[in-house]
Amino acid sequence: MSDTVSEATNPEFGTTQVDTAVSQDADDASDLLLGPDSDQSPVLSVVMPTLNEEEGVVVCIGKIKRAISELGITAEIIISDSSDDRTPAIARELGAIVVEPDRMGYGYAYRYAFARARGDYIAIGDADVTYDFESLPKILEPVREGDADIVLGSRLDGTIKSGAMPALHQYVGNPLLTRVLNVLYDADISDAHSGFRVLSRDALDTLDLTSDGMEFASEMLMEASTKGLRIEEVPIVYHERKGDATLHSFRDGWRHVRFMVGNAPGYVFFRLGTVFTVVGLVLPALSVADLQIGPFSPGLVTTVGAGLAAITGIQFWALAEFSTNTKTGSSVPSDPLTRLVRTNVRRRHGKRVGVGLCALGLAYLGYRATLWATTGYTAIPSVQTTVVALTTLVLGLQLVSSSFLLDALGETA
Repeated sequence: MSDTVSEATNPEFGTTQVDTAVSQDADDASDLLLGPDSDQSPVLSVVMPTLNEEEGVVVCIGKIKRAISELGITAEIIISDSSDDRTPAIARELGAIVVEPDRMGYGYAYRYAFARARGDYIAIGDADVTYDFESLPKILEPVREGDADIVLGSRLDGTIKSGAMPALHQYVGNPLLTRVLNVLYDADISDAHSGFRVLSRDALDTLDLTSDGMEFASEMLMEASTKGLRIEEVPIVYHERKGDATLHSFRDGWRHVRFMVGNAPGYVFFRLGTVFTVVGLVLPALSVADLQIGPFSPGLVTTVGAGLAAITGIQFWALAEFSTNTKTGSSVPSDPLTRLVRTNVRRRHGKRVGVGLCALGLAYLGYRATLWATTGYTAIPSVQTTVVALTTLVLGLQLVSSSFLLDALGETA
């Protein structure tokens, strides 16, 4: 074996037993592993981003070669490298194709490599030995069989080796982030941030991936969910990493949350709009009816607050419609009530209801103004009912103006 690989596998790097295995892997996969100059198109492209992964890249490439031999398909290994150590030299020596992104970033490293991958199927994973690439055949199978567009290796449904994942990530961070993604994007997955994945070329071409950072992992699933791609999971074993960790728990976790919520404004606004609108409609009715609920007696302050809530709720609904009509990948709730409203309510309904509310509000205000004038300005109208009428008028104006703006943004409905 060459000096390059020998040096990478001496006791100093903690990988003393891989020399023989790597040699055997190279022999087994020699006819199946394609280089950058091959005229043959690979069936599978395995992409790994690397940042100073001397310790892990040898082991990972060896495992990929064994998986390729088991599968019996042509493949290429693409290392998307931003290292300042000997990682790229070692990877080349072992038969991998090394590309060097022109800027930093976990997501950008993947996107840079994807643009150069030639396989019908794309497998991705980290080069820190946390993922066992010998599991590739079972991750690839559902995609090759046409049962899924994307398959994730689920750590949380599988086995996490002792010391492989901090307790904060295993029991709080990953489950919480997965829950947020499932709620916002109607996904049904157990481990949204597993980096071990396989997807078809068609699925990759369908996704509009733009992230440069760690939120890339979320973006792929967000895009897949909103575009109706089939996502399946296979339990895997998650191992302790080699080399220094590049993940910053709280900073990267917050980036994921901010990215998921920021790309699902429709969902957020619909939910907020529903809450505010219900409050805005129920409380004025209680106040005008002069009903008392226990110690609570709705009055003028309640009516004013409820009116503001109703106006805010309708505004949130309008913003939800704006975002889902103008933002790619925007998500909306999938509960029965939301589906019923979105299926049956059209912009023309908004215009008609808005005009009706405006008419009601103006009619009442006109009636009270006339009565007040004809009685010598002595018939002072109820402040609460006046507030309700003014709120009705404003809500009508909101609905009409929002409906016309939506017409201007897209096709009329």
